[in-house]
Amino acid sequence: MEISPLKNSRDPKSRNISWHDSNITREERHHRSRHRSCALWLTGLSGSGKSTLAFRLEKELYERNIGSYVLDGDNIRHGLNRDLGFSEEDRKENIRRIGEVSKLFVDAGLFVLAAFISPNENDRSMVRELFPSGDFLEVYVKCSLEECERRDPKGLYLKARAGTIPNFTGVSAQYDVPRTPDIIVDTEMMSVEEAVGFLLEQLELRQYLTIE
Repeated sequence: MEISPLKNSRDPKSRNISWHDSNITREERHHRSRHRSCALWLTGLSGSGKSTLAFRLEKELYERNIGSYVLDGDNIRHGLNRDLGFSEEDRKENIRRIGEVSKLFVDAGLFVLAAFISPNENDRSMVRELFPSGDFLEVYVKCSLEECERRDPKGLYLKARAGTIPNFTGVSAQYDVPRTPDIIVDTEMMSVEEAVGFLLEQLELRQYLTIE
């Protein structure tokens, strides 16, 4: 069995590793499932509705027999990234790991719905560069800071304003609004149902949900 050279090496700790190619191509996985795969990266302020949209979209895709999985910012920190804090360095590593995991899901033939604030534009660009063209869609979940604070579903803005949560995005830390997102979903103007419907329309227009 031929072993390919290490792919996309980013200075791994050990040089004694090699990349093993699967005997199943992604195209074969797509043919079996009858749909393509893609990473939808939902970025926006806390309270904008990223996770709500991701989980609702996952349910709609499931009803259509389309394989998908949600990677949620809070959920990931309970396991894979439980060793990371909220320093600038840790946040960058948090996003890098999720980007790599998302890439695996897409290669497996699934839609991955990644719901992360991911406030730094450079970090989001870093993740996009992991994917071939067409495999990554940046979805800006647009919602004003004022509306997010009004919603404040987890009470985080209240704590941030009181100074008990340092470096909180939108309050004491910057959020880089996406300059050229692939999709914009305005959750101040749309209901959850309308936003999910819009996302499905966008996926259909891009021909992700079916294959010839």
